[in-house]
Amino acid sequence: MLLRLPTSLSEAQRSLAEGAVPVGGATLVWALWQRDGFPEQAMSLRELPEANLIERQALGAAVLLHQVDDRVPEVLRRAASTVGTGAVRRTATVGGNIVGSTLRCLLPAALALDARATVLDRDGTYETDLGEVVAKRHLLLTLRWHAPVVSRYYKAPGEAGGPPPLVVATAVHADDDGRHRLVVAVRDGYEVISASTDGRSGAEQALQDLERTGLVSLPTPAREAVRREVTGILGGPADR
Repeated sequence: MLLRLPTSLSEAQRSLAEGAVPVGGATLVWALWQRDGFPEQAMSLRELPEANLIERQALGAAVLLHQVDDRVPEVLRRAASTVGTGAVRRTATVGGNIVGSTLRCLLPAALALDARATVLDRDGTYETDLGEVVAKRHLLLTLRWHAPVVSRYYKAPGEAGGPPPLVVATAVHADDDGRHRLVVAVRDGYEVISASTDGRSGAEQALQDLERTGLVSLPTPAREAVRREVTGILGGPADR
């Protein structure tokens, strides 16, 4: 197998056009390749600058999870810090977790941040929403968002090999019109759903508004966790 390491977008685009299979940290695909056979060419984005950003409002897909630090909002940093073991976090990438994993541990945090995705295909780069990225398994380059006023992250205790633990990610955003908007994203099982509401009217009103969204279908333990997190964030300290 030939591993290609493009250093520019044009080179990465050409690699895709020539049939190279994207690979992140290989934590998810290696076992499949051992079972089904290795491709003739693979491509890693680890040398591509656009895929290695770590900024207050951007995170590259090739960034290893253990590298995600306090340059990004709390909700995303904590999400990355709770994925797997230390050994996994030193190998797994942001893009692999969001696009390649069935758990998608970073997806609720990214949704809470209202993140947009820059993706690459054979025709070039373009921006899209995370729903399309996950559904169509695009080659993710970068996540970008506007810095939140405050954010929080909760992950329920879980057992190795057990069902995916509940995740509740929340963030308050200051919109251009001066309004504060609360975004809540929940992973319950393998499903991730999100909703938003006005964040200025207090926790109780926000929770009532969220009960009129898709979050109402969550089981009682998840709804209780949402209540705790919404109550906490609307009275919590400002994010960095």
